[in-house]
Amino acid sequence: MSRVRLGAVGAGWWATSNHFPIFAGRDDVELVGVCGKGPELGTVRDQFGFGMATEDYDELLGQDLDAVVITTPHDLHYANAVAAIDRGLHVLVEKPTTLDAHAAWDLVDRVERAGVHFVVPYGWNYKPFTVAARGILADGRIGDVQHVLCHMASPTRGLFAGDPSDILQLWDSETGGPDASTWQSPARGGGYAHGQITHSSALLFWLTGLRAATVAGRISRAGAAVDLFDAGVITFEGGAIAALSGAATLPDDEPYQVDIRLFGSEGVLMLDTERERMWVHRYDGAREELEIPAGSGAYECIVPPNRFIDLVAGTSTENNSDARVAARSVELIDGLLRSSAANGATIDIRSLSEGTP
Repeated sequence: MSRVRLGAVGAGWWATSNHFPIFAGRDDVELVGVCGKGPELGTVRDQFGFGMATEDYDELLGQDLDAVVITTPHDLHYANAVAAIDRGLHVLVEKPTTLDAHAAWDLVDRVERAGVHFVVPYGWNYKPFTVAARGILADGRIGDVQHVLCHMASPTRGLFAGDPSDILQLWDSETGGPDASTWQSPARGGGYAHGQITHSSALLFWLTGLRAATVAGRISRAGAAVDLFDAGVITFEGGAIAALSGAATLPDDEPYQVDIRLFGSEGVLMLDTERERMWVHRYDGAREELEIPAGSGAYECIVPPNRFIDLVAGTSTENNSDARVAARSVELIDGLLRSSAANGATIDIRSLSEGTP
């Protein structure tokens, strides 16, 4: 394959501020077409050099494509991805892949039957220090995971409960800011759980290979239409337990917090993006601390889009955020939100995944 022929559905702030500049900067990518809504679509086409622009997704999929990048509102991801996979196209789809567990695992089945590459761009899964942490866990240096702390907090109050354009101070885009109808609507997957805990949970599941068995949780909207705060108690298949937390209200000048602490049968691993540290302390006295360059803990999403192209082109085989990792995140969040709606009742995750909650 000389060049990856790429189509894009969704042409909003995140696509134009992150994904499109990356793809347009690669000599091995041909931007065949873009599908979106609104008067700025032609501007996006011209800015990034897409061959055509359309408001009809079927018309885009009718082009000669190898792959599709999907950055539509959350509730459209599943249908958009299914349409592409069914045509045998490789897919990069923004998180969350779906809003419910059954659909997330249906995507896994479709991807594996079609034999296509499927990447969800979870940026922290590709950081050198998280890759190192996964290697440590794979080597068994802390033994079997028995207890987990998984915490995330973000400067995202405006995104979920105010003016979404406030976040443009962090992510610049020439097409304007996020749309409140996506990020502040429960029906469309708005709120902190689908918007942010998707990151911390996907990192946890990729690092450990764990899968949630049950969850009992609560959310707080604090006057907003969607959840700003989330808390959960999780049991995993195999017997480990976890405490999960999330908060949307860090001040705007604060760095994102992702804090994952894994307590195993032979030691403890701590990973902290805010203070940029990752260490292992074993019960036999052995200690190991990774030196992490300053600034490396900050969130960025540069590697995943590039890795997607490399996978499609056959120059890489490493996918740190595939459909299975994404499905484990979706089913946990689905269960957490259902539990909160049921006054904290314990939710059986497998029943959600099988479509029989």
